[in-house]
Amino acid sequence: MIDMVESSEGLHTEFKRDWVQGAKRSAVAFANTDGGTIWLGVDDDGRICGVENADESMRQATQAISDGIRPDLMPFVSVESEARDKAVVVAVRVGRGTNRPYYLADKGIRPAGVYVRSGAASIPASESAIVDMLRNTAGDSYEEAVSITQDLTFRSAEHAFHNAGMAFTTASMRTLGMVNADGMFTNLAWLLSDQCTVSIKAAEFTESDKETFLDRQEFSGSLFDQIDQVAAFVNRHNPVSSRTEGLKRVDEYAYTPLTLREALLNMIVHRDYALGAPSLVSVFPDRMEFLNPGGLPDSLTRSDMFNGISCQRNPKLANVFYRLHLVEAYGTGIRRILADYSGEADQPEFNISDHVFRLVLPRRRFAGQGTGDDRSHSDSPQPVNDRERRILDYVEKHGVATRAEVQSLLAVSQATAAKLLRSLMQRDMIVREGNGPATVYRLTE
Repeated sequence: MIDMVESSEGLHTEFKRDWVQGAKRSAVAFANTDGGTIWLGVDDDGRICGVENADESMRQATQAISDGIRPDLMPFVSVESEARDKAVVVAVRVGRGTNRPYYLADKGIRPAGVYVRSGAASIPASESAIVDMLRNTAGDSYEEAVSITQDLTFRSAEHAFHNAGMAFTTASMRTLGMVNADGMFTNLAWLLSDQCTVSIKAAEFTESDKETFLDRQEFSGSLFDQIDQVAAFVNRHNPVSSRTEGLKRVDEYAYTPLTLREALLNMIVHRDYALGAPSLVSVFPDRMEFLNPGGLPDSLTRSDMFNGISCQRNPKLANVFYRLHLVEAYGTGIRRILADYSGEADQPEFNISDHVFRLVLPRRRFAGQGTGDDRSHSDSPQPVNDRERRILDYVEKHGVATRAEVQSLLAVSQATAAKLLRSLMQRDMIVREGNGPATVYRLTE
C-alpha cells in the first residue's frame, strides 16, 4: 500500500476529497489507458483528510460508474474503504478494460466522452485514438466494432427491407448485428445508414490512359443507395445493339447485365471498409474496371476464389444482402463472371495485391462488328452518356450547334467537346457541315 502523504497524482493515481461527477472522467481514462486508482478523502497535494461517510462515498462511486460509463466497466472496478492516519479513505481501483473505448454515457463515443490518461491529467481522446481503440477491440471485424457516429437514421434501409417484405425493427437490427449488446450502433449499422460517408467514384474516359474524362460521379450515403446509383451509372455506359431474327428482337449488350450486377455486389460486400479509400469504377472504350480496397482475406487463396470457396470479410453485411435477396448464394459470383465469358477471346482479369482487388471486364463486340469498327450497329442507336444526350437535345432544339456552343453547354475543354462530337458522328447521330469557323453540326436525317 502506498504512503498517501508522500505520493502525488500521476499516470495511475488521482486524488479527490470525495466523490464528484467529474471523477467519472478519471475512471474512463484509467479504463482506456493502463488502469489506476481514484483515492477519495485525499487533498490534491496528497494530504489525507478522510471522507465523512465512507459507505455513502462508496455507494456514489459505484452507482456513478455503473450508470454513467459505457460499456459496462464494473467487472474491472473494485471499491474499498481503508483506515489511514485516524481517517477513512476510499480506494476506487479501475483496471484497464477489454472493451475499449469506454466513454461517458451522456456524451457518447466522441472526444467529449472518451478520455485517456496523460501524466496526472485525464484528457479527451483524439478521434484517431478512438478509432484505433475500436479497431483493436473488434480485432479484424470492422463491421462489429462500435460506430464512432451514433446519431444515425435508416430511411434507405427501411425502404430496402420494405421492398423485400421484411420488417426493420430494433429487434431485427440486433439480430443482424447492427446493434450490439450495449444498445450501441455498430459499423454495420453505419454502413447501411443515411449518414454513411464511404464512397464509390465512377468515371468514363475517352482513352485507356485515364487522361480525359467524359463523365464522372461520386456516390455516398447508405450502401443501399450506392448500389442503385452505381448500377444506374454502369447501365448508362453499357451500349446495347438490337437486331431482328425473323420476328424476334435480339438485344446484345457490351457487358452482360448479370455480370455487371455480380461485379458491383462483390465490390460492395467484400470491400475492406477499414482502409477508408473509395472504390473505383472506370469505363474505357474497350473495358470496364472495378477497383476495390482490400485484397483477399488472409485465409483465402487465389485458387480458393476461383474454385468458389467463400470466406467473407464482412459476413454480417453479406448476410443482410442475402436476406434481402440481393445475393443468391455465397461464393458463386466469380464463377458466374467466368462462365459469362466462356469462349470469348478476351477474358476477365483479376489483379490482386495485399490491399487492392481489381476486376477488368473486356467489352464485347456486337455481332458483325469488325475489329476496327467502334460503332454499335443498332437498329436504334442510343447515346451512351449524359453529355451526348445533352448535345443531341441542344442540336434538336436549335437546329445546329457549333463546337464552341457544345464547349460552353457542357463546361468542358475544347478537346473534350471535339471528342464528344466526333463520337456522335462516328455513330451517325450527327453530321458536320462547313469548314473552319463556319463548321456546324446537325442531326442525321
